[in-house]
Amino acid sequence: MLLGSLPGLMAVLALALYARGVERPARIPLDRPAALDLRTTAPGTGSAHLAGRPLIVPRSAWLAGTPAGHTQPPPRYDDKVIAVFVHHTDSSNAYQCADTPEIIRRLYAGQTGVRQWDDIGYNFLVDRCGTIYEGRAGGADRAVTGAHAQGFNHRTAGIAAIGTFTAGVPVPRAMTDAIAALAAWKLGLADIDPRERVRLVSSNGHSRFRAGTAVTLPAVSGHNDGFMTTCPGAALTARLPEIRETAARLQGRAPTTPTPGATHTRATRTPPTSHTPTTPPTLAPSAPLSP
Repeated sequence: MLLGSLPGLMAVLALALYARGVERPARIPLDRPAALDLRTTAPGTGSAHLAGRPLIVPRSAWLAGTPAGHTQPPPRYDDKVIAVFVHHTDSSNAYQCADTPEIIRRLYAGQTGVRQWDDIGYNFLVDRCGTIYEGRAGGADRAVTGAHAQGFNHRTAGIAAIGTFTAGVPVPRAMTDAIAALAAWKLGLADIDPRERVRLVSSNGHSRFRAGTAVTLPAVSGHNDGFMTTCPGAALTARLPEIRETAARLQGRAPTTPTPGATHTRATRTPPTSHTPTTPPTLAPSAPLSP
């Protein structure tokens, strides 16, 4: 009987260990990338810009206590991750960080229940204290195909900031630092500079672009770069340039000189094609979308 309860006890213990001091946002030492957890950095890749793997709370820590009934299908994979999409969950900001696992369970229940998705759409979620949680099943270290940015789920990772970050809403520094650390690690595995633009191909016409259209997007994009949405909110969108620069620094890249008056740019198509952007149906502002 005791042995049968061990998996659940281990999940609770893991959550307790990660949750210690969660109301005291732990700042990542951005001037010392070596201070990050380097245990799973891929060896022998030949890249000079690998960032350390930040501490990630495993999926099992929040999945414990989820009602039975959902059959989890096998995950799908891409060859690598060359871009990340930043989202917000469009939920309350008034939460205690110790309650984050329950918040993620509710998101999971809504997406696998009401929406009948196979799993939570986001690959990772970050709370206001800067704690990173593994979301979609398949392995945090792998290029798991998510369901967070319709048309651009392949070769990307979805990072959801828990809360609502519309214009004027403060975005916690611990949260943006954690997003930057996560982006630095995931993109570094493919030797992608977080400040550059990358080539992606729209997989369907429900994105901003027709299916098959090749576009260039920022390696660290907002959901609204690829889809007609307000997600991740104006306040978090305004922090993306800072997140990109921080992520590049964590990869050991030289800083760029800011251009006066520079603004966040939208996607441009490359190479030119005869396709034109489509007008997708009206959907919830920040709803993560299935492939």
